[in-house]
Amino acid sequence: MALITRVSRLLRADLHAVLDLVEEPDVLLRQAVREMEEELARDEQRIKIQTHEHGQLVNRHRDIKQSLEGIESELDVCFESGKDDLARALIRRKLEAEQFTRFLARKREAFETALAGLEERVDENRARLDSMRQKAELLAADNAPGHSDDSWTTPDTSVRDADVEVAFLRERQKRGLS
Repeated sequence: MALITRVSRLLRADLHAVLDLVEEPDVLLRQAVREMEEELARDEQRIKIQTHEHGQLVNRHRDIKQSLEGIESELDVCFESGKDDLARALIRRKLEAEQFTRFLARKREAFETALAGLEERVDENRARLDSMRQKAELLAADNAPGHSDDSWTTPDTSVRDADVEVAFLRERQKRGLS
């Protein structure tokens, strides 16, 4: 059974190697860059949405705090007037507002944590995208039509007659021949 597994892995590896040769790496790299750009744009949009929602939570929390301050002053009036039944209703509203304030605080903390994680992921993805763009530019520059480094493979071997004469005179002088 192990032999069959090994043979199948070998065949699969050879098949993948053939596919790698058939696929164009520059096209795949450009597609990967496009996909990364799209994902980065989606994450940045999520950041905007979560930032907006976080701001709404903060505003709602502030509004409830102001409402609680108003309830406190109304409670003072009720107790001074001896309106216990009205005070109970206000205390109910106060307790509900305090519970909602605690809920909003937990939700705001969760949003802040999620937002920080998303921003960190966006920063990492932006760095990866920059790296991929640089690789794509290098690959495009290497595969650009008309761009080849044939100057290194076929050197200029033409020698002028004047160069030959000068070299001849130097060699003669070195050897002390006149």
